[in-house]
Amino acid sequence: MKQYDLKEKLDRLKARIAELDSVVVAFSGGVDSSLVLAICLDVLGPDRVLAVTVESAIHPSVERGRAGALAAELGARHRVVSSDILSDPDFNANSPERCYFCKRGVMRTMRAIADEAGLAHIVHGANVDDQGDFRPGSRAAAEAGARAPLLEAGLTKADIRALSRERGLSTWDMPSMACLASRFPYGVSLFEQGLQRVDAAENYLREEFGLRQLRVRDHMPVARIEVPALDLPALVSPGARERIVDRLKELGYTYVTLDLAGFRSGSLNEVLGKKDGASG
Repeated sequence: MKQYDLKEKLDRLKARIAELDSVVVAFSGGVDSSLVLAICLDVLGPDRVLAVTVESAIHPSVERGRAGALAAELGARHRVVSSDILSDPDFNANSPERCYFCKRGVMRTMRAIADEAGLAHIVHGANVDDQGDFRPGSRAAAEAGARAPLLEAGLTKADIRALSRERGLSTWDMPSMACLASRFPYGVSLFEQGLQRVDAAENYLREEFGLRQLRVRDHMPVARIEVPALDLPALVSPGARERIVDRLKELGYTYVTLDLAGFRSGSLNEVLGKKDGASG
């Protein structure tokens, strides 16, 4: 990315945000929403920006509390809202439209808060790269009238990381995260026990082996571990394999596997046909 191209995109981003007057930022504390929040604060000022984080059982424990710390670091007003998403039967059924039902609920919450606070718009962190995957949640955001300034300004994930680094955001090289529901094959009903099992497995691998990017896909009784190809040798080194198997069996798995294809975001979408993928 040439520097002047990045500056042009940043100028477009600021222009899109300036049009909005006042905003509620759907703030997860990840790479994308952190840049959105930072630029909204730069352009609109803290009195016209409110960061809102929705937390529920589907969010990895390693993420909880991170958004609050980041919002405070940026000087943003911040609210945390608890959600009982597992009580929604449409979400709990875990169909390929799962993210639509989740985002629909989140956007309703954001809209209610925006109306209560007298703020005009909702913004979220979708970007150009998100268009290359199955993202039914984006449809729910569009239906709610939420704006995606990163996408509107033509920013890719690489652009967002580069601008975040320039802006001095600690999130610039943060690994991509995803809700715990994405660890379960479509059609498998979602329960808190299973979500906690996956969360504990990932926390163990992250802490024991210093992994930054990983997923434990839950095909109960099978755990399928995805890590970047460069990290594969560490998990099969002498002693490591046995420790991993022992710990994951303690968590309830009978079989523990290592996916030789390595980490890839949204790997459970690979079972969807091209027609389904295009509908997102």
